[in-house]
Amino acid sequence: MQSEGTVQQRLFNKILVANRGEIAVRVMKTVQEMGIQAVALASDADLQAEHVRQADAVIHLPGEKPADTYLQGEKIVQLAKAMGVDAVHPGYGFLSENANFAEACQAAGITFIGPSPQVIRDMGDKIIAKTLMQQAGVPVVPGWAGNLETDFSQIEKEAERIGYPLLVKAAAGGGGKGMRLVHSPQELEGAFAAAAREAQSAFGDARVFLEKYITKPRHVEFQIFGDSQGNGVHLFERECSIQRRHQKIIEESPSPALNADLRERMGSAAVKAAQAMGYTNAGTVEFIVSESGEFYFLEVNTRLQVEHPVTEMITQLDLVRLQIQVAAGLPLPFQQADLRQTGHALECRIYAEDPARNFMPGIGKLAFYRPPSGPFIRLDSGVREGSEVTVHYDPMLAKLIVWGPDRSAALQKMSWALSRFVVLGVPNNVEYLKAIVDHPAFVAGQLHTHFLDEHGITVRTPEPSEAVWALGTLSASLLQNGSHSNAAKSDESGQALFTPWQQGGAWRALSCQK
Repeated sequence: MQSEGTVQQRLFNKILVANRGEIAVRVMKTVQEMGIQAVALASDADLQAEHVRQADAVIHLPGEKPADTYLQGEKIVQLAKAMGVDAVHPGYGFLSENANFAEACQAAGITFIGPSPQVIRDMGDKIIAKTLMQQAGVPVVPGWAGNLETDFSQIEKEAERIGYPLLVKAAAGGGGKGMRLVHSPQELEGAFAAAAREAQSAFGDARVFLEKYITKPRHVEFQIFGDSQGNGVHLFERECSIQRRHQKIIEESPSPALNADLRERMGSAAVKAAQAMGYTNAGTVEFIVSESGEFYFLEVNTRLQVEHPVTEMITQLDLVRLQIQVAAGLPLPFQQADLRQTGHALECRIYAEDPARNFMPGIGKLAFYRPPSGPFIRLDSGVREGSEVTVHYDPMLAKLIVWGPDRSAALQKMSWALSRFVVLGVPNNVEYLKAIVDHPAFVAGQLHTHFLDEHGITVRTPEPSEAVWALGTLSASLLQNGSHSNAAKSDESGQALFTPWQQGGAWRALSCQK
């Protein structure tokens, strides 16, 4: 779908990837593939990180905390300009949805690879976003958006009109912060006040609004793309209903819930939303889908999503390449009718955290790190064996993505791949992810955002002695066999010898506890 001339054209000389970890590594791969120099940012804690090792040049940000390093927008722009950077890719998180940072880039003559600052600003305000979607005819969840000065008796009336249960949500919120579920009128005042306090603390904005609570909703989002010539398309959906504490951990495409008619209606609504915003570059329109099949606008993410690889797998498109082309002023190289979904893709987020200890983040050195490999298995990783996992940043280690000709084949491949994903040195959620993927309700596609709470999926934390045993056995096996072969070895009597490579079982997610 991309012309040969477009692919070979060099659009920028230097692109700064204003991020770290797996997303920085992933963006740099496309940047360098396009013949463009990739510039990295590095805090003191990241001087030996994988994204720094991959970069062509590095900008050092003294300090370790995000507030002192990766969130220093004005400083980053100044340093980027001094290095001759002509474009910035923000990745996700950090400054990716910061309108002031996008404006600072523009003011310095640096192209911001993303939507306009005004779109970022408008979509960051949930009340403005919902109002704009209503005006564009996009279905929105019934709710009320007043202000903090509204008399509480009026708020109570609005809540009764919407109906219980309902949500109190932060206008500038995200990630579940500033959000409260209210089951009855008696809970409303306390929840309203608590949500406002949390919103003020997290976002510097205490405004909250009311929204109808949809029981057992699915979270389904559509990837959108727009160019500066006014063209807009969607690149189909992603099912993101498997969430823990309002954070997605498993995503897939196509959604098991969508038939051709619902996909068409939701995709059209997503494009309508993009046109209403005047959207350029990559973004995501998020919806919730009720058990009866109604869908409602939730929010717009004005950046590349963590889960973008599943879209790449089923469309055969490099979304980062498209972002760079559109940011350089080129039109989208296809129209909606040209796009197709092929097969099924799943993504699991691999975290350094302990599922058996309330998902406490883990720190330490990756003593052993062996991701799976095989046909149609992709790994987006920001670490390698020997990497240090610190307290300063998000504990995501990698994303494991698989593709199959259908959902059943993709599920089978993901289960197998997780069983062969070996992480020693830090606690991790590999075993937990496999338990989800293998669960009968997940296999049946019976998904909703409360899936994990409903099914109570748990895994056991191994004892430190078990981890030491597993690592010792593994090391001995590697020395003896000289390979990672899954084939069983035999002694002189023909009795099969134990090798952990045969197992893919209980030892696979063992953690050395410090």
